[in-house]
Amino acid sequence: MRILIFGGTGFLGRHLVQAALERQHTVTLFNRGLSHPELFPQVEQIHGDRDRDLQLLHGRIWDAVIDSNGQIPRQVHESASLLAENADHYTFISTTSVYADFTVAPINELSPLSELEDTAIEIQTRETYGARKALCEHYAEQALPNRVLVIRPGLIVGPHDPTDRFTYWPHRIAQGGQVLAPGNPEQPVQFIDVRDLAAWCIAMAEARQTGIYNAKGPGNPLTIRQLLECCRQVSGSDAQFEWVDEQFLLEQEVTPYLQLPLWVPSEMVGFARVDCSKAIAAGLRFRPLTETIQDTLDWDATRPANNELHAGLAPEREQQLLRAWHLLSKKQ
Repeated sequence: MRILIFGGTGFLGRHLVQAALERQHTVTLFNRGLSHPELFPQVEQIHGDRDRDLQLLHGRIWDAVIDSNGQIPRQVHESASLLAENADHYTFISTTSVYADFTVAPINELSPLSELEDTAIEIQTRETYGARKALCEHYAEQALPNRVLVIRPGLIVGPHDPTDRFTYWPHRIAQGGQVLAPGNPEQPVQFIDVRDLAAWCIAMAEARQTGIYNAKGPGNPLTIRQLLECCRQVSGSDAQFEWVDEQFLLEQEVTPYLQLPLWVPSEMVGFARVDCSKAIAAGLRFRPLTETIQDTLDWDATRPANNELHAGLAPEREQQLLRAWHLLSKKQ
């Protein structure tokens, strides 16, 4: 197939390109040329901005388009509209953040979506992220009716993840010692290895599949305790977990999911109970968790020794919280 990928050199994008090349497809990238421009010298790259340079794509024909970085609804509308006559199939990479209410569970593809109060606002904030992606989905389908595949992953993890929202745990646990672990050890967690997601997206595009699919893993329920214990097993460390009460963490103004990745307050019961059975029935498969952890550790080891993670607790903050927690525990 001839595949056009918006982005293609970031996190998910690079793995989409690799998966497509492994399956002998011809790939073209459209991006600004700013993120890892050294990647894929063998691939055609059209450098441009979605606001100013979409006409560079005019008249070109592709069997499939994968929009891996669309976040501004207007841009997605313009991109999909421009390509509607010259592309057979359009994949939009969305997010499970589109859902409006995570205080209910389980969540499936028919659950209510977040909505923007003002659809013209293009300010990108964490609060509007889900609603913006939901509107992007709508615009893509509007431009290419019955030719759009919408993939809604949750946290995407693995090598080259720039957010460190999963990497924090293998990295921290490999260092050993007492590790602050958040909230209820039996709280479920969901995420997906970027390579599993990328390979499945390419296979779905090949099959011209359309519709909406949640895409989280693993295939069987996983608790945060099991995840952390698996990190300890893979790294071979002597880490000991100190499970710290959720209310204490909130009172100490610890930011859920960012400062303690994969942890959300208990009332967000639907956050890690997203039904992905539709995607699994359509061929989505998950590699062993041990492989994801080991490969993440191996990649993390290639980064500079003084690299600062973009998520998780700084060492001094973790120790401060542990001291406060131990002091409180002694008083109780």
